[in-house]
Amino acid sequence: QVQLWESGGGLVQPGGSLRLSCAASGSIFSIYAMGWYRQAPEKQRELVATVASGGITNYAHSVKGRFTISRDNAKNTVYLQMNSLKPEDTAVYYCNADIATMSSGQLYEYWGQGTQVTVSS
Repeated sequence: QVQLWESGGGLVQPGGSLRLSCAASGSIFSIYAMGWYRQAPEKQRELVATVASGGITNYAHSVKGRFTISRDNAKNTVYLQMNSLKPEDTAVYYCNADIATMSSGQLYEYWGQGTQVTVSS
């Protein structure tokens, strides 16, 4: 069984920074794309950023230039460095990964449990 463990959320003032981490554990054969999504109250979940296994990144327009996604393949971990945070960045942030398991070799999509990020003065 594969699980994603998130950490790093919290309360920060506007203009501040936070770093989210998400580690995958379990019976992992290979990890393909990893990413972060977020969901604000009464809004749909939206893509924040993704990083492919080869390192190619993709960002939502609203976070481009402020957020940086990266991954450590040796640690099965993806990070999201968030700078210049704004109140509209307040949301629950979810980690996402496409993982092939040892047992079947098939590709499945996994989600973390979510971590709250609140930007407020």
